[in-house]
Amino acid sequence: SFDSFRGHRRGRRMILIGQYDSPFVRRVAIALRLYGFDYEHRPWSVFGDAGRLGAVNPLRRVPTLILDDGVALVDSVTILDWLDHEAGPARALFPAGGTARRDALLIAALACGLGDKAVSLFYEMRLHDVASDVWMARCRAQIEGTLALLESEYAAGGAPFLRGEAPGHADIAVACVLRFVSEAHPGAVDPAAIPSLSALAARCEAMPVFREIVHPFNPPA
Repeated sequence: SFDSFRGHRRGRRMILIGQYDSPFVRRVAIALRLYGFDYEHRPWSVFGDAGRLGAVNPLRRVPTLILDDGVALVDSVTILDWLDHEAGPARALFPAGGTARRDALLIAALACGLGDKAVSLFYEMRLHDVASDVWMARCRAQIEGTLALLESEYAAGGAPFLRGEAPGHADIAVACVLRFVSEAHPGAVDPAAIPSLSALAARCEAMPVFREIVHPFNPPA
C-alpha cells in the first residue's frame, strides 16, 4: 500500500517539490509546462528541507511530484512516464514505440546518468575533507565519455532536435544537464569540443519555457 505517500487533500493541483537548479527537477517542470498541467512549485532543498521532504518521500530526493489524489511520485523517469500517459500518445514527449522510442530513452538515460555523475563529483569535492582522487577521476571519465557519445549522436542527426523541429524528453534532459554541469563544474566542459550539444542547448535555452523555468546552481551551505 502507498497510504504512507498520501496525506494531502484531494482535488488540489499537483505539487512539484525541488529547486530548479536540479536538472532533474527542471526537466519535469518544463514537461509540466509544455503539457499545460497546472502545478504548485515548492522549491524545497534536500538538505535544508530534508525533514518535510521526508514526510512525503522517504528517499528525501527531488523531484517529488504530489498528484491531485495525494500520491507522491518519485524520480524524474517515473514522473515523466506518468505525465506522458496523462498527456496521451499524440502529445507524449517520448515516441510511442520502435527505434525512435529506444533511441530517445537511451539518450535521456545517458543524460541523466551524466547528471548523476556530475552531482556525485560535486559532493565528493564539497562534502569530504579529503576527496578521493580515484573517485573523482572515475566521475570525470564517465562525464567525458558520455558527453563524447551524446555529441556523436546529435552530430549525426542533422535535425534541430532528436525528433525533428520540437524538443522531446531526451533533448530537454540533455539541455538541463549541460547547464547544470557548466554551473556546478565551471570550466569542466569546453563548448567548442561539443558543438552539436552546445547548439542544442542554445536552442532549448532560447525557448520561453526554458527561460522561465531556471535557477542558477545554488550549492548547499
